[in-house]
Amino acid sequence: MEIDRWDEEDSSKRVQVRFVTKLKPAYKVPPTSLAIPADVTRLGLSKLVNQLLQNVDADWAPEPFDFMIDGELVRMSLEQFLLAKGISAEKVVEIEYIRAVTPRKEEDPSLHDDWVSAVNGSIPKLILTGCYDGFGRVWKSAGSCSHVLTGHSDAITSVCIINQEGSDSTSIASASKDRTLRLWKINPEVSPNSPTNVRAYKILRGHSAAVQSVCAQQDTGDMICSGSWDCTINLWNTNELSTIDDVVAIKKRKGNNQVEESLMEEEAVSALIGHTQCISSVVWPQKQTIYSASWDHSIKKWDVEMGKDVLSIFSGKALNCLDIGGESSAIIAAGGSDPTLRLWDPRKPASSAPILQFSSHSSWISACKWHDKSWFHLVSASYDGKVMLWDIRTAWPLTVITSHADKVLCADWWRGDSIVSGGADSKLCISTGIPV
Repeated sequence: MEIDRWDEEDSSKRVQVRFVTKLKPAYKVPPTSLAIPADVTRLGLSKLVNQLLQNVDADWAPEPFDFMIDGELVRMSLEQFLLAKGISAEKVVEIEYIRAVTPRKEEDPSLHDDWVSAVNGSIPKLILTGCYDGFGRVWKSAGSCSHVLTGHSDAITSVCIINQEGSDSTSIASASKDRTLRLWKINPEVSPNSPTNVRAYKILRGHSAAVQSVCAQQDTGDMICSGSWDCTINLWNTNELSTIDDVVAIKKRKGNNQVEESLMEEEAVSALIGHTQCISSVVWPQKQTIYSASWDHSIKKWDVEMGKDVLSIFSGKALNCLDIGGESSAIIAAGGSDPTLRLWDPRKPASSAPILQFSSHSSWISACKWHDKSWFHLVSASYDGKVMLWDIRTAWPLTVITSHADKVLCADWWRGDSIVSGGADSKLCISTGIPV
């Protein structure tokens, strides 16, 4: 009997299935086919696989699983999925199971004195946060702040790691509503008993309005770009002070109690002009390519050498966030002034149309970030107070994190298996144990 002739209210119907997996041998169940209820859901499938594993290993500790048929995640009853995809129930249905991509633990929140407006988890040694109190903070783990970055006179809006090869210390860039960017050096290996105050070694001036986003050039790390409310993207050198002698000289100047204006200042190398409203997010994934998102509803791809935009996508909404990742690190993810996270593939001729849209949030989207080792997974944050973890193979979020009590303003991945987020509740939250 074909699947499309099933009576959906007859819960006695069975489907012959075989469970397969690419996980380690300890996760493998016997390859025999089973007759299971047609109305079983993902939770029922997960319970069944755990029972099969316990039959093999009495000490097996149950854990949640996700399920795929023909490469697509199952997010409805088995019968509904087969009907929707036109798959016959007269043959054995092969179901692949994977570990559910959901946090296993929520760490205690790390408290700040004001809104946490920026977070960066791009290196495993530390987490960076920027706060509306004007301070940047370096966290070794939940609740353990090792450094406080002091000097900005207004809220910090964005922070990033500057990768400088051969440098013993970690270089950091911050952007602020005070119209400046600042560069810092810290030693992440030092674990002081109390947070160490750090002053910037260089101040970057040139924007005429608040700076909203900063990103380092990923290939070499000797330049950063910044997006501002003045509608421009500025490019800056960061490698002026990369030697030990220069670092010592900075320490001596601080020892002489000289005021911050005596620190080194630098102007932008060049500017990219084309947006007509606030540039909310910039990403620099390749040496000659920068992407930007703006409140003017557009996403632009820039040729750095030419100083011109080579692609412009009209999104129809004011945009707050942007990231590049996914297949071949080429898929654009962006969100803004509605609850929908949208994805574009700029390699396709009709690239102005999103290839995917995810609409489970209930308010504006403030942040989105691809997982750097997965083509399928990304995280989003929203003013609805939720952080959502997505797999682009299904339209529903894999999990919804509700750690925050107010708007979520920023989010990022950390150590490959954790999500860090900050919000208007003045908390840095860390969700760990996510098997991607």
